[in-house]
Amino acid sequence: MSHRSVLVLLLMLAGGAGVARPGAQAAKVNEDLPAGSMQAKATTACLECHEARIILQQRLNKAIWTKEVDKMVKWGAVVDPNDRDALIEYLSSNFGAERPAYEPIRTSSEKSSKVNATKSRQR
Repeated sequence: MSHRSVLVLLLMLAGGAGVARPGAQAAKVNEDLPAGSMQAKATTACLECHEARIILQQRLNKAIWTKEVDKMVKWGAVVDPNDRDALIEYLSSNFGAERPAYEPIRTSSEKSSKVNATKSRQR
């Protein structure tokens, strides 16, 4: 069993948030990584295990993105060594520390649930 398989199995058993689990596809928010020359490669490398939201909410500087990409590669993310630097640049440009805070997509059902929960507490 590969290191990645062991890690994914351990995280699944521990209920790891953001890790792809059987049936998790239906629960994913329909968000994409931003357009750019590395969008497709980032999608392939990162969204194999993570929802896009895990990446979209990050605000990391280039040095930390470098550590994150290298760590994920060690854990099994498939990143061509020729694409590594461009992927890090894509991530740090789109999700850098200076970028505005992430605003999640809200669905009408989420809004309704929160409104109903607030009304219930007020009663």
